[in-house]
Formats: sequence, C-alpha cells, structure tokens
Amino acid sequence: MLSRTFLKRNLGLRAIRMMSSSATFEFTPFKGYMLDEVPDNKIEATKDECMGYFRTMARYRRFEIMADTLYKQRLIRGFCHLYDGQEAIITGLEAACSYNDSIITSYRCHAHQISRGDTPANVYAELLGRQAGCSRGKGGSMHMYYKKNNFWGGNGIVGAQVPLGAGLAFAHKYKGDGGICVTMYGDGAANQGQVFEAANMAALWKLPVVFVCENNQYGMGTSVERHAFNSDFYTRGHYIPGLWIDGMDALAVKKGFEFAKEYVLQGEGRPLFVECQTYRYHGHSMSDPGISYRTREEVQNVRKGRDCIEHMRNLIIEKEWATAEELKAIEKEIRKEIDQAVKDAKASPELPVSHLTDDIYFNEVPPFIRMIDHETSLLAHEDPKV
Repeated sequence: MLSRTFLKRNLGLRAIRMMSSSATFEFTPFKGYMLDEVPDNKIEATKDECMGYFRTMARYRRFEIMADTLYKQRLIRGFCHLYDGQEAIITGLEAACSYNDSIITSYRCHAHQISRGDTPANVYAELLGRQAGCSRGKGGSMHMYYKKNNFWGGNGIVGAQVPLGAGLAFAHKYKGDGGICVTMYGDGAANQGQVFEAANMAALWKLPVVFVCENNQYGMGTSVERHAFNSDFYTRGHYIPGLWIDGMDALAVKKGFEFAKEYVLQGEGRPLFVECQTYRYHGHSMSDPGISYRTREEVQNVRKGRDCIEHMRNLIIEKEWATAEELKAIEKEIRKEIDQAVKDAKASPELPVSHLTDDIYFNEVPPFIRMIDHETSLLAHEDPKV
C-alpha cells in the first residue's frame, strides 16, 4: 500500500502543476531562406492559451466533419473542400495577428471564415444555400467572405487570390494602418505564374505581405514530388526571403507568424514567403475519395503521429492542465454547439428565385439579359423587381 506521505507529496506536486499558469515548449525548428536569423524553436504558452487552441482546433474539426455528413446527405451541393488536418495553421496564425490584418485564401476556407468572426451557423447557412450565409447562400463553400474583420475570401480560381493579396497589402501600406496581408495558397497553386508576378510587385513596392503556402502534400491528386521541381516552397520567392514552419503544431505556427508579421512591417515594408507543412485528411474535395493516389495507411499514420489536435491534447495532459476526461467533455460541448448550428442554418430560408440575379449589376438592371437562348432571356419589364 502506498504510504500517506508519498500520496501527499505526489498529490501536492500535481496540484502545483495544475496551478502553473505557463510553460515553455519546444517544437520542430524553423528553416530559413535568405534570412539573417530565424527564431528559436521554443515558445512560452499559458494554460489558457493552450486550452483555447485545443478548443478552437477541435471546433474547426467538428465543423468539417459535419460538413462532410451534410454533403453526403446531398444538402450541400457543388464543390466542397474540407480543412480537417490543417487546423493548426489558421489557429496559430490568428493567435499572432489581429482583425486589422487582412487574410485572403483559396477555396478551402470554412475555418478561416469562422476564425474571422462569423458563426458556424452562418457558415453552414452559406453551404446549404440559405439567406443567413455571408453571400445569402449564393456563394457556397468556395466563396466565404467577411469584410467586417478583413477576410477577403474564399476564391474559387486556383492562385487567383495571390495578386489580390498583394493589392490588400498595398492598401494597408497606402493607408498606413499598420496592417499586413496574409495571402494563402496551396502547394498545387505554387507553380501559378500569377504567384511570381505578385511577388515581383510586392518586392518592388515593399509591401507588407506574407505569402503562405499551405503545403498539404498534394496538389489535387498529385504529390509535391511529382508536381514541383523545387518542393521547398519557402524558397520559391527567389529574391524574397522565406521561412519553413511545422504546420501541424499551433505553437510553432504562432511563433512563426509573430516573426513574419514583425519582419514584413520593418522599414518601409517587405514581403516574406512562408511554407506551412501540413496534411489534409479528406481528398482534395468531397468528390475525391483521397485514396487513389495515397494509401489509407499513410493517412492513418499522420493521424496517429502528427495530428495537430492530438499533439495539443498531449501537451495539456502532460502539463496536467486538464485530464483526458475534461478534454473529452470540451469536445462533447463542441458537438452540441455544431449540432445546434446545423439546426439554425436549416431554419434559415432559401433565397427567393427573384433575387438570384441581385448583386450582379450596380443600381439598374439592364433592359435585356441574355441567357442560353432568346426564349429564356430576361426583359426588364418581366422582372417583378423592376
């Protein structure tokens, strides 16, 4: 039987750990390109911060799992690209930035919309084609948008958001508001010519922009080894310095983006390339089963060995800031929140057919709108709103 003294001593140590408000963590070291120095691989984080990161990532994960279910129920139509596996990037990025900073990304944008302040219910409403969505249900999965807090999409054309991001950075510099633009794209878009055109302009004009490649290892169904001669995407800025970050660790992402933000704001401003190495669990989109170009074992190995949520869970339990049961209780709360969000989204009405052509023309609708043929074309006097 354990002695009373032994139990008191060890229970006392656990109580001290539980009361400890912060700890220093190590992570996979950064790699730099054309940088005089890179940050070290240590960060101090508080219990509240780590618990917040866990809750945030678990919330995004649950949101995407439910989106998968809704798509398979044929309640979400069209293209739908899920973010599960990559949650540490937007979580760590937001911890280092503010709503004064702009974010623009590709079509894998559900978590970004929520991170910028929209609600899961409203995002589901957009996915389901309901009026409560950010585009009143007309944009769908790929076209999230939250101007209030400087989220500029959600863009359906591969790489098209990158020059727009350079433009947003120009706006921040022109206005002198101290903001930056985080311009995100995938490894599949890294070979787009417009990426290099935007980088050239950003370097010439000294724009405060961070070009972020979320390298999830596959451009659609093609591995990085097969689609990129140089798969060290943080070096692809050539004359622009770069930073490699472990994108499966929210703490590493936070520290990396703290450095990145400070870097691009120095002097007159300057761009930086960042690669966040990560992994997506779903296929490229919901129409892609994701196992024709990789094995189930590969996906499971990443889940078991590198998952960002499990990594944060283990850090919290190791520091005895929460028990496994307490973290499971948080996930149970999140399930209830997401279930309610789906109900709220379904309760929002669909947009009337008469409003489908809204927001295309400014002020006046032209007298004639050509459709596929003359019979289905629209005359202004036939439109009940005109």
